[in-house]
Amino acid sequence: MVTVKFTRALRRFYPDLAPFEMEADTVAQIVQGLEEKYPGLQNYIVDEQGHLRQHVNIFVENSLIKDRETLNDKLDPGNEVYIMQALSGG
Repeated sequence: MVTVKFTRALRRFYPDLAPFEMEADTVAQIVQGLEEKYPGLQNYIVDEQGHLRQHVNIFVENSLIKDRETLNDKLDPGNEVYIMQALSGG
């Protein structure tokens, strides 16, 4: 099991969004599982090709994922995965 956590900014769109645990071997499996639990959230995270959107970052433990195109970064049991909005500005 891995733990999936989110930034509070995403709660504007999904008020029931809360950390949860799920079975997943890759980040792609997490995104698929999120769609089942929170319909529509997948479209916020990935584009039509399944690539991570520019304004979204995903961390596994303290490391930013490397594969933004297929999301095939591997997960180990017990990992914490953080999904957050990328912030920009000046």
